[in-house]
Amino acid sequence: MSGRLVAEKLIAGYSAADMILKGVSLRVDPGEIVSVIGPNGAGKSTFFKVVAGLLPAREGQVSLDDQVITGLDARGIASLGVAFVPQEQNVFPSLSVQENLEMGGFMEPARTRQRIDEIFGRFPELAEKRRRLARTLSGGQRQILAMATALMVEPKLLLLDEPSAGLSPAAAERLFETILAINRDRVSIAMVEQNALEALSISSRAYILVDGRNMRDGQAAELAADPEVRRIFLGG
Repeated sequence: MSGRLVAEKLIAGYSAADMILKGVSLRVDPGEIVSVIGPNGAGKSTFFKVVAGLLPAREGQVSLDDQVITGLDARGIASLGVAFVPQEQNVFPSLSVQENLEMGGFMEPARTRQRIDEIFGRFPELAEKRRRLARTLSGGQRQILAMATALMVEPKLLLLDEPSAGLSPAAAERLFETILAINRDRVSIAMVEQNALEALSISSRAYILVDGRNMRDGQAAELAADPEVRRIFLGG
């Protein structure tokens, strides 16, 4: 397992006249947690959609472990080891916890039973609620279920879009602990997160996007300590 992602000079948008990404480049090395922060409208979520194959790149290239994945569809990219957890609509609310995990096993149905057992071993709180409908879970539990469902494909790289959005501080703290635990199993993680200080605290490196362009990047601890970064992006 490696999970090295390299995106180079991505240009993309939702129409020819509206390019959201204007040359974004980013790298995630094997086993890293990399955060992507910046103001609303900076192109952070759009970048993830391009990497996951949900939005085509107009220009630029994305590679995973030196294999170019630009132009592949979402299923093809998922089969190579990239799992994307969007901010919204990331679980099936009318299905049970176990049924959500079964849906996540679509790539290798023969291994679904084994993977579900492994997931329940990792996330005991999901095992206890395996027959509960997803819509009855708390916000934090739904986010953990969304990540657990993504792990069903045994990804090399996990893309998390605003995982702590709408969560209480306590639920967000538990979620970040879960993200660290997943990373300890050698899963590379790229994360878009508005809770920038918390994201930087668990990341090795980070990128700051502004208006669809790279503004800054570097070691997460250095960016978190930079007075200018704190003033503009981190609230003081």
